[in-house]
Amino acid sequence: MAEQIQLAAGAGLLEREAELRFVRAALDSLAAADTPVEPHERLLVFTGAAGLGKTSLLAQVREEAAARRLLVLSARGGEQEQLSAFQVVRNLLHPLLAEVGEEARRAILGGWYEILALAVGVAGDGAAPASAPDPQGVRDGLDWVVTNLAVSRGPLVLVVDDAHWADAESLAWLASFASRVQDLPVLLVFGYRPDELPPGSEAFQSMAERNGVRPLGLSALTPEAVALMVHSRYGAAVVQDAFCREVWAVTAGNPFETVELVTKAQERGLLPVEASCPLLREVASATKGSGLVARLERLGRGAARLARAVAVLGIHTPLDLAASVAGQTRAEAADAVEVLRRARVVTGYQILEFVHPLIATSVYRSIPAEQRTELHLRAGWALLDAGRGPGVAARHWFEVPPRDDDQVVEQLRSAARMFMKAGAPETAQRCLARALREPPSRRQRAGVLFELGYSTLLYDPVATAGHLRAALAEEGLAEELRQSITVRLAQSLAHSNQLLEAARTTAEAAQVAESHQAWLRLQVWNLMWCAFDADEQGSAGRSARLAALADRIEAERDTSVAGRYILGLRAWDAVVRGEHKDTVTHYADLALAGGLSWTDEEWAFEVPLLTSLTYMYTDQPERCEQLFARGIAEFEEAGWRGAHLSFAHTILGYARYRYGNLAEAEARARLGLEIANRVGEGLPVHWYAVGTLITVLAARGKVPEALGLADRYAFHAPYSAAVVFPDPQTVRGGTLLLAGDFEQAAAELVGAGARLDAREMLNPGWCSWQRRLARAWAGLGRTEPARELATDALARAERFGADSAVGMELRSCARFAQGEERLALLERSVTVLGHCTAPYLQALALLDFGRALRADDQPARAQRELSRGLALAEECAATALAEQVRTELCEIS
Repeated sequence: MAEQIQLAAGAGLLEREAELRFVRAALDSLAAADTPVEPHERLLVFTGAAGLGKTSLLAQVREEAAARRLLVLSARGGEQEQLSAFQVVRNLLHPLLAEVGEEARRAILGGWYEILALAVGVAGDGAAPASAPDPQGVRDGLDWVVTNLAVSRGPLVLVVDDAHWADAESLAWLASFASRVQDLPVLLVFGYRPDELPPGSEAFQSMAERNGVRPLGLSALTPEAVALMVHSRYGAAVVQDAFCREVWAVTAGNPFETVELVTKAQERGLLPVEASCPLLREVASATKGSGLVARLERLGRGAARLARAVAVLGIHTPLDLAASVAGQTRAEAADAVEVLRRARVVTGYQILEFVHPLIATSVYRSIPAEQRTELHLRAGWALLDAGRGPGVAARHWFEVPPRDDDQVVEQLRSAARMFMKAGAPETAQRCLARALREPPSRRQRAGVLFELGYSTLLYDPVATAGHLRAALAEEGLAEELRQSITVRLAQSLAHSNQLLEAARTTAEAAQVAESHQAWLRLQVWNLMWCAFDADEQGSAGRSARLAALADRIEAERDTSVAGRYILGLRAWDAVVRGEHKDTVTHYADLALAGGLSWTDEEWAFEVPLLTSLTYMYTDQPERCEQLFARGIAEFEEAGWRGAHLSFAHTILGYARYRYGNLAEAEARARLGLEIANRVGEGLPVHWYAVGTLITVLAARGKVPEALGLADRYAFHAPYSAAVVFPDPQTVRGGTLLLAGDFEQAAAELVGAGARLDAREMLNPGWCSWQRRLARAWAGLGRTEPARELATDALARAERFGADSAVGMELRSCARFAQGEERLALLERSVTVLGHCTAPYLQALALLDFGRALRADDQPARAQRELSRGLALAEECAATALAEQVRTELCEIS
C-alpha cells in the first residue's frame, strides 16, 4: 500500500500503465535507433477531456526522454494564442534559438534562415525576405530544420500539449511532418481534447489514422485510484472509505479535479472522514467556474487584477508585461504573484502561467466584457511598447470592438505584412479583415482592400476579386495603386477561370493609363491572359498586336521589365503559332538579355518560365536546362515551394521527355504532381502535372498506370479554361489510342484540332494532335484523310524548322507510304532527329526504319539500324520500346 501511495503522489499517472508502456517502448526504440519501426513507435497521440492527466503524462514523456539523453523540444497551445501564426512552432524552437547568437541560429536554420526567420521569431518585424514564401515553403523549411536537428543532435522527441489550442499554421505543419517521422530518429507526442479541435484542422484530426496509429484515449480514474490519491494527500491521517468514495463521486474520477478538491479540503481543515462528505461539493464548487472566481476575488484586488491580466496575455507571460496590463508597479505585481502561487492559481515568478488551463479559461471568461476589452487594448499597446511587434500584438485587436482608430488599422496592416512574409496568408487576411471593420479612414481604405485582396489570392481568388473591385471603386486612387489593384484583380479573375474578364479588365485600364510604363505593364498582363484563354476569340489580331509592339520595343531598345516581358510573350506566341524557330530564338534572347526573375512579385512567373521553355522547342536543351535550374533555385530560395515549384518541376519533366531523358522526366513529373497534391486537389497545375506524367508513362511503356492516372484525376472533359501543355484533350485522345478506342480518340483529337487551328496554334512541335489523329483514322480505315493530315503536319513542322518537329512528322508520313518512299522518309527522319538531342524520338524512327528495311529484304542493314535504336532506347530508359527493338532483332537473327 505504501508503494501505491507513493505512486499516487504523481497524481496524473495513476492507472496509466498501458500508456506508459507505449511511451517507454517508443523511447527505447528511438534511443536504440531501431529500424524498421512500427508507426506507434514514432507517433503517440493522447486524447481526453480536460483534467484527465494528458499534461502529466506528457511531462513524464519529457522526463524519461531526458533520462535517455534524447533531445526534447516541447510546447503547448494556448487558448489566447490560437490566432498567432506559428506560435507553437516558435515555442518548440525557442530554447534552441533564443539563447544563442546570430551565427548559431543561422547554423540551426541553415539555408532556410531567410524563409523561416519571421515564422520562428528570430527576425524583427522589419526583417523579411524579398518575397513572401508560400505556406508549403515554410513547412518544407521546418521539415528540414527539425530533421537536421534530429540527425545532428538527436534522436529527437517533439512534444505538443493542448494541441487543440495550437495555431492553424503550426497544426498544418505538424500534421504534414507526422507522415515523415517513421523513417527519422524522431518521436512525435501529442496531447489534445478531440472535441475542441478548431474548424479547419481536418488534416491534424485525421493525422493518426493516416499514419496507422490509434489515438490513446485517457479515461477517468476508478474509485480505487482516487482512494490512493486521497491517502497520498492526507499522509499518515486515518482516511475513511466513505470519504474517498465521495471524492470520486464529486470529481467523476478526474485527476486534476481530485487533486484540487483534496487540496482545498485540507486547506479548509476537513478531516478525511464520512462526516466531512456533505461539505465536499461545496469545496469542489470553489475549485472551478464561479466558485474559483469568487475565491480569486477573496485573494484581494491586486491578485485578481494580475490574474486577469495573465489570462488575457496567455501562456509564458512575463511579470513586467502582466504588471503593465494590470496597472501595477513591479513590486505590487510580485506581491500578487506570491498570493496567487500560494492559492495554486499561477506558477512561476518572472514568467507566469496558470496551474492548469481550466483555471485560465475560468478566469478569462469571468472578466466582464467591458473590462476584458480594456485589458486587450492595454495588452496590445503594452506589447508594442515592449518591442514585441505588431505581429504579436495583433491577436488583441481581434478582441477589441471597432472604434475608428487609424493607429489600430496601421498596426493590423503591419501585422498582415509580417504574416505574409512569414508564410501565413490566412492570418494576414484575418488581420486585414479586422482592419476593414475598424473602419479605416478614407485615405487608408483602398490600401486595406488591396492588401486584403492580395492576402487571399493564393487560396480564394473569388474573394480576392470582390475586395479588389471594392478597392477600385474608391475615389482619388493614386495611379500606381490603381494599376497594382487592376493587375491583382486580373490575376484573381484568371485564377477563377475568368480569363476573358481578366483580359477585358486590363485592356480597359490600359486605355486610361496615365503613363507609357503603366500602359506597357498593363499590356503585358492583357496579352498574357488573352494568350492563356483557351476560348480566345481573335487570336490572330492579338498576335499581330503583340508582334507590332515587340518590334517597337526592339526598335526603341526598351530594356524595361515590361518591355522584356513583351518580348518573352512574343517568343512564346511564335512557338505556338509555328513561326520559324529563328524568330522564336531572336525574341527569347532579347527578352533574357537583361534577365527575367521568376520570383518578382510585381510580375508573372509564367513569362520567364515560358520564355525559358522556348529553347526546348527550338532544340536547345542545354539552354533550357540552364534557365530552368536557375528558375527552380529562385523558387526554392524564395520559399515558393507550392504551385509555382510544381509548375517548374512538371514542365522541366516535359522538357526532358521531349529530349529523351525519360527516367528523369518521370521523376520530375511525379515530383510536380506530388507537390501539387500537397498544395491541394483540383488546382490548375494538376492539368500540367497529370498530362505530363501520362505522356511520359506511355512513352516508357507503363500503359496501365497511365490509364489509371487519367481515371484517378478525371483527366477528361470538361477541360481547363486556360491553355495547358501538353494539351489535355490531345493527351486524352492519346490515352484512348492506347486503350484501342479509335472512335473516341478520333472524336477528342478532332475537337482539339478544331480548337487549336481556330486560334492559329499551328505548330505540331508544340501539340501533336495531327499525328495522333492520323493514327486514329488509320485504325478506323480512313487511310487517305490520315495521309493528308500527316502531310499537312509535316509542312507545318518544316515552316517551324526545328529538327525535332520535322523528324517526328517525317516518321508519321512514312506510316502512310510504301516501298522506296517509306524507306526514304524514315531514313530522312532518322537523319534529321540525329541533328538534335532527341534519342527517344530517334529510337522510335530507327525501330520503324529497321522494320521497313527488314520488309525490303535488307536484314544486315536492318540489324545495324535496330541495334542503334536499341542503344538509344536503353539510354533514355524507354523500356517498352527497347523490348520491341529486341524482339525485332531476335526475329532477324
